[in-house]
Amino acid sequence: MRIAECVVGDETGTIIFTARNDQVDIMKPGVTVILRNAKIDMFKGCMRLAVDKWGRVEVTDSADFVVKEDNNLSTVEYELVSVAEE
Repeated sequence: MRIAECVVGDETGTIIFTARNDQVDIMKPGVTVILRNAKIDMFKGCMRLAVDKWGRVEVTDSADFVVKEDNNLSTVEYELVSVAEE
């Protein structure tokens, strides 16, 4: 199994994408991709984007938007809080 972490983004922000196996070969700097049926995994309290066997990573034509690099959702740390019922 091969795993690589890549920063992906759109006009709303960025997030770390965990590429696995054949996805690693697709993810290159400057390449525009479409991630279909992507999901969020939590890793050490932070979000990571992933595409499992039910999704697809597709190379596409260049997008015509500017990536908002100052909003990286993977840098936000979340904590699971249990709420007691009264």
